[in-house]
Amino acid sequence: MRAQLTEKFAAQGVEAAVTLALDGEEMIAAARQALARGVDAVVAGGGDGTINAVASVLAGSGVPFGVLPLGTLNHFAKDLNIPLELDQAIATIVRGVPAAVDVGEVNGRIFLNNSSLGMYPHIVRDRDQQQRRLGRGKWTAFGWAVVAALRRFPFLGVRLKINGDEHARRTPFVFIGNNAYQMEGFHIGVRERLDGGALSIYVAQRPTRFGLLRLALRALLGRLAQARDFDVLSCADFVIETRHARLHVATDGEVTVMRAPLCYRSRPAALSVLVPLAAVEQGGA
Repeated sequence: MRAQLTEKFAAQGVEAAVTLALDGEEMIAAARQALARGVDAVVAGGGDGTINAVASVLAGSGVPFGVLPLGTLNHFAKDLNIPLELDQAIATIVRGVPAAVDVGEVNGRIFLNNSSLGMYPHIVRDRDQQQRRLGRGKWTAFGWAVVAALRRFPFLGVRLKINGDEHARRTPFVFIGNNAYQMEGFHIGVRERLDGGALSIYVAQRPTRFGLLRLALRALLGRLAQARDFDVLSCADFVIETRHARLHVATDGEVTVMRAPLCYRSRPAALSVLVPLAAVEQGGA
């Protein structure tokens, strides 16, 4: 892979120093070393978790960030109109333009796409354990983890402090997006912009299992805004308080344990990402 990537960058007229990292710590260390050397740009290849790890080093540095979307979902790359095909992604890094995009942050940890607490972190943990212990594929393990989460269906008591107001909720999940997500129709999970300087917060209020399914159906039919038991909020920063001293929190699909309260904030224009020129002209960032 190292030789292949080196050759592909050379074919675009660029000499690239390629490092293959075994885990997140090695990726972060390599990114820090690259910054210390004063490179023109830092590139990360992998899924959203890998992209997040390297972006956590580059945020606030002003050094352009190149993305090679080599993961399964590649949400960040798709939202920035970065090509998913490897040669085209490399061409974008070489000939693209820097676009300033926001990052979200919770208790000092950044996220490019979203953060969540409640059901989803438990689903991710269960999925990873099934993959390690039972050797199940990612999607098979995820499906079984969703079934197990719906069977347990735990609720989380939270108090959201937003824009000077407090919102007490008992909910199976809280979802926080870096900028607004489309939550209705057949393009659920897509963001029109990543430079709005705001976090979007989605909270379901005390739904039953059937109620959660009903919310999903409303979303697909474009009628989620009419649901009385679903909150959609937006702000630059907010705090989540809970009676739990520690919480499992997902950030871009990676789960960590954090101390409460959870302090969220948007960091506007904190990351400079190399994107296709057309994406900037169309306002895609």
